[in-house]
Amino acid sequence: MAGPIVLKMESVSKRFGATQALRGVDLEARSGEVLGLIGENGAGKSTLMKVLSGAILPDSGQMILSGQPYAPRGPQQARLAGVAMIYQELNLAGNLSVDDNILLGQERRRWGLLDRRSGGALSRETLVQLGHSQMDLQIPVRRLSVGMQQIVEIARALASEAKVIVFDEPTSSLARHDVQRLFDTIRSLRAGGLAIVYISHFLEEIRQICDRFVVLRDGASVGGGQVAATTDAQIISSMVGRGIDDLFPRVPHQLGEPILLLERLSGRRMPRDVSLQLRRGEILGIAGLVGAGRTELLRTLFALDPVRTGRVRIATITPAATPRARIKAGMGMVSEDRKGEGLAQSRSIADNLTYSRMSPYSRWGWLSLRRRDHVACQWIDRMAIKARGPEQLVAELSGGTQQKVAIARLLHQDADVLLLDEPTRGIDVGTKAEIYRLIGELAAAGKAVIFVSSYLPELMATCDSIGVMSRGRLREIRPVSSWNEEAILTCAIGDDEDSGS
Repeated sequence: MAGPIVLKMESVSKRFGATQALRGVDLEARSGEVLGLIGENGAGKSTLMKVLSGAILPDSGQMILSGQPYAPRGPQQARLAGVAMIYQELNLAGNLSVDDNILLGQERRRWGLLDRRSGGALSRETLVQLGHSQMDLQIPVRRLSVGMQQIVEIARALASEAKVIVFDEPTSSLARHDVQRLFDTIRSLRAGGLAIVYISHFLEEIRQICDRFVVLRDGASVGGGQVAATTDAQIISSMVGRGIDDLFPRVPHQLGEPILLLERLSGRRMPRDVSLQLRRGEILGIAGLVGAGRTELLRTLFALDPVRTGRVRIATITPAATPRARIKAGMGMVSEDRKGEGLAQSRSIADNLTYSRMSPYSRWGWLSLRRRDHVACQWIDRMAIKARGPEQLVAELSGGTQQKVAIARLLHQDADVLLLDEPTRGIDVGTKAEIYRLIGELAAAGKAVIFVSSYLPELMATCDSIGVMSRGRLREIRPVSSWNEEAILTCAIGDDEDSGS
C-alpha cells in the first residue's frame, strides 16, 4: 500500500535555446510505491531527471521533497538531500573496492581521518539489506558482473539515506537472471518504504514492477494512472499521440539468391567455427545469452576483431579482413555501443551519415559540404530524425534519434548485408515499430540482415529464421516458425561438451 507523497514536481519547465524540453511537467512519487516514467526518446524524461538530480536548473516550477522545498544546485546536494540516481551506464570507480564505491563522497571520518571501521560497517549493513551480505567489500568493482555492480550502486544510494531512488533503464545490459534479481531488490526497497521512479521502454517491465505510471510526450505530462487498470494500447497511445495498430509490423518480402557465406569463421576467442549462408531478402536473428559470442560474431564478420581462421564471402567477393574492405564489398554494421563506437558523438549528423560513403560529395580531393548537407537533410526527413538540422551534433540527440542516424548511415552507404547489433536497445516502442518496419522494407528491397537481440519477442516477430549461439558456437539455425522462447533458451544454455576447450 502506497504511503504519503515523498516527492512532488509541479509545473517544471526547461528550455534549451529554441527547444522547449519540458513544458510544465507534474509528477508525484509516494513512499512504498514504484512509479513508472514512460515516454518516447526525446519526450523529456532525461531532462526531467537531470532537474531532479540537480544536474541542471529548471526555468520555472517547484519541487517539494519530504514536505520541504527542494532546489538542488548540483548532484552532490541532491544526493545529500535524499535523491539517488541509478543510471543505465553505471557510475562506479572500477579500480576502487566495493567498500570505497559505496562510501564515495560520503566517507565516515573521525578526528579528520577516514574511519574505515564505521564505514565498513555501514557498507556491510547496506549489502545485508539488499540480501548480499557475502559480497567481498575489498574486491575491485571491475571484477564484478554488471548485475553485482548495480547492487553496489544501490547500496551507495542506501548508504546516503536516500528517500527517492531513480532507476534509468536499469535492465539494458543485464542477463535475464540478473533482471529478476534486480526486480526482487526493487520490491524489497518498496517494502522498506522508499519512493522509486522506474524508467523503461519495456512495457512488460512496467507491468511487472510498477504500481503507477506517468507518461511524458513532447516535454509535457500527458497521462498516467494505475498500471493494472490501463491497457498497453492506452499507454502506447499516450506515448506517441496516436494508436499503433501493430507493434511488430511485418513487411512482405521474398528470399533470393545467397549473398553471404561464412565458412568455419573463428575469432581470437569467439566466435568459434561458425558457418552459415544468408540470402538476399532474409532476416536472420541471432539469439543467445549474454557472453555467448553474438557481438563477437558480428565484430569478427565485419573485421573489427581479428579473424583467426575461416572465410567470409560477400556475393562473388572474398574481401580482405579489414572494415574498409568489408564496407567496399557491401557490408555495413550498427554497433550495440552507440556512444563508444557506433557514432562519432562530437561530430554532426551530416558527418555521421556520410562517413562510410563520401565519394558522391568529393571531387579532386575537395568535399562539397553543400551537396552533402542537402542529402543529409533528405535522410533526416526520410527517417523522421528529430533534429535542428544536419549540422547538429549527434551527442545532443536522444538515444532513439541517435539510433536512427546510425541506421541511416547504412542506408546511405547502400550496404547489401546489414549487421544490426541490438538496434532497438534503449528505444521507445514507437521508434521500435518504425525500426521493425524499416528492417522489413530493407529485406523487401533485397538486402540481407543479421539481427542480434536479447529481446526474444522482436526476433520471433521480425525474423525469417533464428540461430542460437552458445559458448561462441552457432548451435542451430531454424525457420522462426519452428522456434518458441523456451526452445531458444534451452538451446542457448547448451551442453557442456566443449566448455573446457
